[in-house]
Amino acid sequence: MTIALTSATGKLGGAVLNAILENKLIDPRELVVCTSSDPSDSHFDGLRSQSITLRHANFDDPSSLTRAYAGCSKLFLVSTPRTEMDYNDAPLWQGREKHHRAAIDAALEAGVQHIYYTSLGFANPSKAGVMRAHIRTEAYLHDLEKEGKVRITIIREGLYNESWPLYFGYYFGLKDETRREVVVAGDGPVSWTSIPDMAFGTAKVLAAPSEAWSGKTFYLSQKKTWTLHDIARIVSKVRGEEIGLKVVGRKEYEEFYAQKGTERASVEWWSSSYDALEDGECAIDDSTVEDLLKEAGKRPKPLEETIEEMLK
Repeated sequence: MTIALTSATGKLGGAVLNAILENKLIDPRELVVCTSSDPSDSHFDGLRSQSITLRHANFDDPSSLTRAYAGCSKLFLVSTPRTEMDYNDAPLWQGREKHHRAAIDAALEAGVQHIYYTSLGFANPSKAGVMRAHIRTEAYLHDLEKEGKVRITIIREGLYNESWPLYFGYYFGLKDETRREVVVAGDGPVSWTSIPDMAFGTAKVLAAPSEAWSGKTFYLSQKKTWTLHDIARIVSKVRGEEIGLKVVGRKEYEEFYAQKGTERASVEWWSSSYDALEDGECAIDDSTVEDLLKEAGKRPKPLEETIEEMLK
């Protein structure tokens, strides 16, 4: 078994690679790290020293993907972060799913037998625009599976603990924020889950025999939920001052942040996420990640800890 890993320098992909290596789940000689950067860069010396193969792979150059996946029996496909491809209601195969399909088609051409895809912790179907490219990719993979062309595993990675500022009114200034009130377009329970916890669960899935997870779609989200009102309370406690949450309609939200300088197409694409939160799409009742952590004597990291670390 040789497994090609995409986005291994990104937040989730990098954490999955770390989890594989730290827990000795897969022999490093069976790992092929695919990067859009120059594989010979000294940045990768640490991986090379562990006998990990590095190959160039660029979503915009399909032939590079086929070469990168050559000789691999599995592909771990992390969704592309190029969210701008999704803006303005991108038609089918013009959103991020265009990159995902390029990788999937290249994997088939290279003879890959099992594709593990990182989807997102919303429902399917979903009200969230952020989920659209994932839903299209999931559908394409299911069609290929039905045709007997490849084994698939859909991993709906939960909403990152570390991403709370995005949902909490673009609260990216963190400890330098001066706002006493945060404007959002809705609220609802979210099964926030830390990147290291999700990465550990994902690494365990990748390391297992193909048949253990083939044909399955599941969430890697802890069951406990927190709302944006809970986040306002936690932020207030950490900062030692009252931070309010103001819930407004989507149009008012879009206008508010567009006037503050956030790209309008981005805000309009993002605002539908709040409709999904209101519908409870992100309150996940799936014990998979908790079970995998428990087997290893671990417990999910609470959102409070992540917020405190990020604000201090």
